[in-house]
Amino acid sequence: MISFIVPAYNEETELPSTLGAIRAATSGLSQPVEIIVVDDASTDATPEIAEQAGARVVSIHRRQIGAARNAGARAAQGEYLFFVDADTRINKTHVTEAMALLEVGYTGGSARGVMDGFIPLWSRILLHAFCTLYFGLNLGAGAFLFTTRSNFEATGGFDEQYFAGEEVYFSLALRKLGRFKVLREPVLT
Repeated sequence: MISFIVPAYNEETELPSTLGAIRAATSGLSQPVEIIVVDDASTDATPEIAEQAGARVVSIHRRQIGAARNAGARAAQGEYLFFVDADTRINKTHVTEAMALLEVGYTGGSARGVMDGFIPLWSRILLHAFCTLYFGLNLGAGAFLFTTRSNFEATGGFDEQYFAGEEVYFSLALRKLGRFKVLREPVLT
């Protein structure tokens, strides 16, 4: 089973598109799929929207993305763990390439990200530099990360002492276990 774990805080506007993208990306797969939305103390309709879309909702009150990702992994039933941010759109290529890598022994991976919507020029320049650095260093961006349950457990999961940037440490921990790959197909975030 593939478990998609979506950490969310007040994501009622983004969540329907993200969950729809996951459903579209997984249609026709031979593997069963579950979607878990980890609602981290939202004050909007995030949990209701997730339930209406058929996702299982896990509630926490930490306001910390690493804790939300770890809670989702604990609740997950799948051997394959895919972490997708609530404002990120994946497609079938991401899922099939990630599964192919995991099935041949990669410890995990990620994908480059491209921003959706209007972004000021200075932000685009900084973002391009940031993404180029991440891709060049073979680090995983938090918008989309994938691994197996056994590798997740071997790393200890996401380090909850970091409010942000926890995906860097998680990527490095996966790289220490073996091969880690950043997919060329970017996710939309």
